[in-house]
Amino acid sequence: MEVLRVILTILFIIISVVLSAIVLMQEGKSAGLGAISGAAESYWGKNKGRSMEGALVKITRILVIAFILIAVVLNIRRF
Repeated sequence: MEVLRVILTILFIIISVVLSAIVLMQEGKSAGLGAISGAAESYWGKNKGRSMEGALVKITRILVIAFILIAVVLNIRRF
């Protein structure tokens, strides 16, 4: 059981580092006043999910879910 805890802890650290790097690689979502005039409409375009930014968003979501699940598992204590 202790080996599993060590493996999960190492995986948790790796996910933390990768998640930090991916979040820093993403562009900001604030478009300023351009969003008011309609310049932000391209964000919802058909090919947004196929772009690099769309891939980063998908990877971020997956890593956040894994991060939360591993954090919960690591904090479960048996009495």
